[in-house]
Amino acid sequence: MTVTYTSRVATARLAGFSRLLLLWRGSIYKLLYRELLLFLGAYLGLSLAYRFLLSEAQRRLFEKLALYCDKSANLIPVSFVLVPGGAGAGRADAGRGGSVHGADARGRLLRRTLLRYGSLAALLVLRAVSTPVYKRFPTTDHLVQAGFLTREERRRLEGLRSPYNKFWVPCAWFGALVGQARREGRVRDDCALKLLMEELNRFRAHCSLLFHYDWISVPLVYTQVVTIAVYTFFLTCLIGRQFLDPAQGYAGHELDLGVPVFTLLQFFFYVGWLKVAEQLINPFGEDDDDFETNTLIDRNFQVSMLAVDELYGEVPALERDRYWDAASPRAPYTAAAAPRPTFRGSAFDVT
Repeated sequence: MTVTYTSRVATARLAGFSRLLLLWRGSIYKLLYRELLLFLGAYLGLSLAYRFLLSEAQRRLFEKLALYCDKSANLIPVSFVLVPGGAGAGRADAGRGGSVHGADARGRLLRRTLLRYGSLAALLVLRAVSTPVYKRFPTTDHLVQAGFLTREERRRLEGLRSPYNKFWVPCAWFGALVGQARREGRVRDDCALKLLMEELNRFRAHCSLLFHYDWISVPLVYTQVVTIAVYTFFLTCLIGRQFLDPAQGYAGHELDLGVPVFTLLQFFFYVGWLKVAEQLINPFGEDDDDFETNTLIDRNFQVSMLAVDELYGEVPALERDRYWDAASPRAPYTAAAAPRPTFRGSAFDVT
């Protein structure tokens, strides 16, 4: 998931974006080729039937129907097809666990538990909105096996009789545990306590916002209207864009190419926009460009635990940097990154 291509167009060149047209993963070709082949197959099937299977009278009737459909297709408003905006993921910051002090086992346990509660809250939200995350953790037993929940915590979580998402429960545990750490003197002053609670409230608000993005999406009526308009237009084009017998003298049918090149381009553009909208409505699925939610869970959990455990109180030995005695320090360049002359003003070189 998440197709990254920015390195291919790091520098603007002639037809720079053209180098992206042959990519397959995450491309419009991969997303659209089934519908395009189906449309082309249906079009060619009707064309062959018109040319070789219908009687003369039936061909005249088909031609009248084709002319009528071609005229009627212009009445279908496909030009308003717009791509709705996608949702963005909130910042998964579980608070400043480093504000809880103590190098002993108790201090370490408090810090790791606080960060685990933050990761658990984010996981409960992502598990509700993301298909890959739900497949990875389909039950709370899987959360226990993965180490995000203890058996006692699972019992308490499942014991709460609430029909709503319980991602807020680890946040409540976080707040209670921070208060306990303050009473024990692990949080040294009220300013640190205030900072922790503000971070907790901000994190909980982001989790709630992410859940609401999944709950309140683009209005269904809009997606229905767009889908009906696009597919009705191209069903009409199956007949209306047929190449008719030039000998009949129909206006606009002086040439018989067999394959409707520009109609296929229209199909590519309009149905392609519709497919892009399908992807953007829910970026937490399993499409090529959807968010890599499982990777985010792994990364955030590992980094947060390292920050409050192995890196707690760890500072490298202080030593003088290599520019200690330099009056004008300057980092070196490689030959591939030779510096440009320093700009000193547009009038500096006037003679």
